[in-house]
Amino acid sequence: MAVRGWKGSVATAIGSAAGAAAAQLGLGYGLGIIAWLPATDAAGEAAWVASLAWATWIAATSTVIGVVCADRLSVPARTRSVVDTPLSTGLWRIALAVAAAVGGLVTVALVAVPAREASRADTFSPQTIAAGYAAVGVILGLLIAVWAVATRAVAANVLATTSWLWLLAIVAVIDGVVTGDGLAAAQLGVWQMTSDDSTYWVRNIYLPGAGLSLGSAVVIGALAAWPAARRGDGRVGTAVSGGIGPLLVAAAYILAAPKLVGVRAEQLSAHLIAPYAVIAGLAGSALMTAIWQRVHRQPTEAELAALEWPANNQPTSEQPDDKPAINKQPADTKPEPALVPAQTPRVELADDAYAPARAYVSDTATKETAKDKEAEPARGQAAVKAPIWPEQAGATEEQPKPKGRQRRGKTAQ
Repeated sequence: MAVRGWKGSVATAIGSAAGAAAAQLGLGYGLGIIAWLPATDAAGEAAWVASLAWATWIAATSTVIGVVCADRLSVPARTRSVVDTPLSTGLWRIALAVAAAVGGLVTVALVAVPAREASRADTFSPQTIAAGYAAVGVILGLLIAVWAVATRAVAANVLATTSWLWLLAIVAVIDGVVTGDGLAAAQLGVWQMTSDDSTYWVRNIYLPGAGLSLGSAVVIGALAAWPAARRGDGRVGTAVSGGIGPLLVAAAYILAAPKLVGVRAEQLSAHLIAPYAVIAGLAGSALMTAIWQRVHRQPTEAELAALEWPANNQPTSEQPDDKPAINKQPADTKPEPALVPAQTPRVELADDAYAPARAYVSDTATKETAKDKEAEPARGQAAVKAPIWPEQAGATEEQPKPKGRQRRGKTAQ
């Protein structure tokens, strides 16, 4: 699907899922969080149930981690040789999810081999039971992986929840070592931070653990949904993303002990609180989405129309006094005639105030008149040019011609 190596993206999905499964199981085995002990006493039975829950959850989260890594490291859409369509994009996401599920199957082998040490009265092959739980976890992770690669908020919530639960498990193990209990099988998402005093228990519910589980689900759901809500991603996917991480935990608990048989008190509290953690996570992401939509809501068409100036720039009755309204005249009213300024009376000047009219004859007219006279046939006497100025009536032809219009001064009285 990409110009360079769509095979590389598939290989990345397989390798990332397998690496995540191996890393998580290695951390669990190394810290004693997962222990396949013989079920000869109550402690062995509790370790068996806790290990099944961890195996299911690790298989599911490893598949999701693999598809998220492959999608983020894949070739951008602008470099793909095939035009992206909804069908091609959906098929590509399914292909990545299937590849990640193939990598997540490593969990089956890494769980089945150590589980042979367990001793179960209800089955002759405990490794088969453990491998079956891991396979169910891979299928569950495959379903969530398709959604996670399409909605970034879901992927962020699963990754954040996974990191938080591992941090909580490590803290629980360290606390057990400090208190002298040594390495013991830790519960998924449970940390008994107080003693077995009944003060902190209400009807098989461990209050500090319940508050920590619900509070972390709300906070992680809100923080994981915040970037997606800020970018304006899909509202539905962002709003429900907060419940996906806790949903994997609840599914692992339900599959490990559907009848709540052979579980200890702290496990029972975790089983009962897990479904409520899903609701708490949903509340956190939905609240964050609603807040961002409220703050950055786009105005409706009615609100935009109310903000616009009235049509045709017509002033309203609420127009301020400093801007008087323009009075429109009725259509049948004739406009008033415009005022014509009074003409200034004409003053008659004396006869000798200006030169006669012929003094204002232009040079062009004078030349044309001269040419016409020269073209006339001679009548026995030379043509005499008419003088321009009256006092030059007796002047000869050698006198220069006046240039342009000249103004004659007043004659002496």
